[in-house]
Amino acid sequence: MTQPFPFSAIVGQEEMKQAMILTAIDPGIGGVLVFGDRGTGKSTAVRALAALLPPIHAVASCPVNSPSLDQCPDWAHLTSTEIVTRPTPVVDLPLGVTEDRVVGALDIEKALTNGEKAFEPGLLARANRGYLYIDEVNLLEDHIVDLLLDVAQSGENVVEREGLSIRHPARFVLVGSGNPEEGELRPQLLDRFGLSVEVTSPKDIDTRIEVIRRRDTYEMDYEGFMEKWRPADAELRDRIVAARGHLKTMASDESVLRDCAELCLALGSDGLRGELTLLKASRALAAFEGADAVTRAHVRQVAPSALRHRLRRDPLDEAGSTTRVGRVVEEVLGEPA
Repeated sequence: MTQPFPFSAIVGQEEMKQAMILTAIDPGIGGVLVFGDRGTGKSTAVRALAALLPPIHAVASCPVNSPSLDQCPDWAHLTSTEIVTRPTPVVDLPLGVTEDRVVGALDIEKALTNGEKAFEPGLLARANRGYLYIDEVNLLEDHIVDLLLDVAQSGENVVEREGLSIRHPARFVLVGSGNPEEGELRPQLLDRFGLSVEVTSPKDIDTRIEVIRRRDTYEMDYEGFMEKWRPADAELRDRIVAARGHLKTMASDESVLRDCAELCLALGSDGLRGELTLLKASRALAAFEGADAVTRAHVRQVAPSALRHRLRRDPLDEAGSTTRVGRVVEEVLGEPA
């Protein structure tokens, strides 16, 4: 079976790749929002990262990818209790999708043929322990957005309808992409994304040529291309796994907490989700780099992606959100050493 384009072979887009790696290390960061031009590797990156990650262990016939038999929901009709390995799930949530398709609904076939009230799982069940990818997330219908908000906050999908009362875990990394020229994202959903990045088409000719060369080689000489890039992906996978184990021992002293709080206060971000996300992202980056403790340098590096989408809009400020964050970072943390 043809594997996705290797993550390590993606040209440029360093901030996007870093954001996705950080959420792979700590899913609690809260997902990634990628806004920018079409054809800049957004969907390629999320599929490549999922293929890169270690496979998950799950009960073979469990519809929510439960890692053990005792965690399978009681409504699941298991046909096999064998523990198998499978790739990290990546589930697409298309525009125009119905609520029943997202959360699940009554299995009509079983109801008509057997008179049995059985639950047919939806996309949220399939995405558990993996990634839920939404292209053109800013065009998603409001009622679907409301559903995602509830599930993203609780980590659980609850279905109460048609005589059914169903609950199941729905913990996933939410990755959304879109073009800001086609519509704004609702503030409630925007705030649920831990990190946001802006991607653009490369401006220099050499970078564009390299993108074309690698994609063409992937399609024309798949085996040779994958043989070349598998070692780099394997090395990255090992670093992500090691970073996951290092998270619990990562020290974050008082000065780091103060930096996070002062940055968010200076930027006027609402609530405290910005500080928590900034701390988690800084810790994940420190673990990925093999550091013993989170430093101001780690906070500085992840601040744009953690905070740019949390800024209050100022119609008199013509600078973009990235410029504003950079300006405040320099004011609060000083220039890089």
